[in-house]
Amino acid sequence: MTNPKKIFKRHQAQTFPDPSLLEIQYAKGSYIWDVHEKKYLDFVAGVSACTLGHSNPIITNAIKQQLEKHTHVMVYGEYVQSPQYKLAKLLADNLPEILSCTYFTNSGAEAIEGAMKLAKRATGKLEIISCQASYHGSTQGALSIMGNEEHKTKYRPLLPNCNQIIYNDESSLKNITEQTAAVVIEPIQGGTGFTTPTNNFLQKVKEKCTKTGALLIFDEIQTCYGRLGTLFGYEEYDTIPDILCIAKGMGGGMPIGAFIASWKLMNLLTFDPKLGHITTFGGHPVNCAASLATLKYLLETNVMSEVAEKEQLFRTHLKHSKIKEIRGKGLMLAMEFQDEKLAKKVVEQSLENGLILFYFLFTETAIRITPPLTISEKEIIDGCNIIKEIL
Repeated sequence: MTNPKKIFKRHQAQTFPDPSLLEIQYAKGSYIWDVHEKKYLDFVAGVSACTLGHSNPIITNAIKQQLEKHTHVMVYGEYVQSPQYKLAKLLADNLPEILSCTYFTNSGAEAIEGAMKLAKRATGKLEIISCQASYHGSTQGALSIMGNEEHKTKYRPLLPNCNQIIYNDESSLKNITEQTAAVVIEPIQGGTGFTTPTNNFLQKVKEKCTKTGALLIFDEIQTCYGRLGTLFGYEEYDTIPDILCIAKGMGGGMPIGAFIASWKLMNLLTFDPKLGHITTFGGHPVNCAASLATLKYLLETNVMSEVAEKEQLFRTHLKHSKIKEIRGKGLMLAMEFQDEKLAKKVVEQSLENGLILFYFLFTETAIRITPPLTISEKEIIDGCNIIKEIL
């Protein structure tokens, strides 16, 4: 067997019955090229992961420099490695004091797992509350708090004492009680097609957590590193969590995640028992170097300050009678259509026409738009024109 697509389908584990099977040759900036040299404008950025675009020299140079020094040398937390501590310090410099200590992980799902463990360790309570229609990862703990039963049923039994509130429904906050260890919530709910909080909902969740002694965990795996125009999403909604989980865009295309809390809180994982959370490759020096370069670039340039203007460009150039609504914020947008058939057709036809779009987990009538933050005005307009021509 020599056909790449057949090998891919036969020997690489599949997660979706009908993958696009785009054969990638290389990628640069806002574009991806296939093996036939066809060029695709990327409105997805690896599902919000490629913050500064593809093959950004700022990131690739940082990776190369670190590769020349060392890669993995020891399990996480044993040796002092400059990419790790420099990234942790720069994060602390740009976060409030109660979010000054970072534990680096391999992924967003592991960040959620670590945060859940930390909340139980800190409070001595068992219950974790999340939102209906939420998504926090596919590992057993993260799956336990997923807000969609269809994805969970075949994998039970999962963690007990996992209950739910309804995003933007204040009446459901009564489910947060003195028995609750933590509430895990996305500042912008991803799986539903970027649903944003209304009526100060996040602040009201925080107030209820404070009242009951529960910890507030923000899942900022998609919103982190500038996607909303601020470094983190909590800044947009004036609500500081007790634990912050980040991943995806923080690596600029490299695999890394983190959960962040106060030093006092995080230090609970050090004793009684020690090794409260352990990982071999978490905080990999090459990935930390990529994340550090991404973070520095965003802090030293005007990329984040341009996000609001780019959002408005999308909203202006995607006005069409067949688009019901543009949801979301910053460069985390969803196009809502009348029916799933049209949404599917737009994604498939866009790919044929040289534009990459993607779906959401829990809605089939909306399409994701999460391009690199570095996307240009011309690229935005070009992509919007492709969509409108299809419509």
